[in-house]
Amino acid sequence: MYGTSRGEWRATPQRAAVLRALHLHDGFVSAQTLHAGLPADGVPVGLTTVYRTLRMLEAAGHVDVVRDGDGERLYRPRPAGGHRHYLLCRECDVSLAVDAEEVERWAARIARDTGFHAVAHTLELTGVCDGCRPVRTGRRH
Repeated sequence: MYGTSRGEWRATPQRAAVLRALHLHDGFVSAQTLHAGLPADGVPVGLTTVYRTLRMLEAAGHVDVVRDGDGERLYRPRPAGGHRHYLLCRECDVSLAVDAEEVERWAARIARDTGFHAVAHTLELTGVCDGCRPVRTGRRH
């Protein structure tokens, strides 16, 4: 079903449960949150299996990964359009896909100019969304 850089995905009930749970979440989710929701699925899955499954999906390009304000990795299924970049609220973890064609062109140019192959990059944009932004009172000077 899913190819990985280390071989083919070996389907197990535990991996299938992790994958189902991942697709049920809106937005990004941590491995711990995903794990906490698994017992309701009826398949016992250890936290280590959740991490391994998410890492396999990441290596195969099937999930997008961002880090929250504490550095914890958050996962979500990669949309059919492929690799994306996100702006993540540091307060509530809401995410918004952003157009990053310029970043993609820059990474391709760096790879071409240096002769490197299979270049990967990470871009993390964080901020505070309007819903979490503190309301300012008083006058500006």
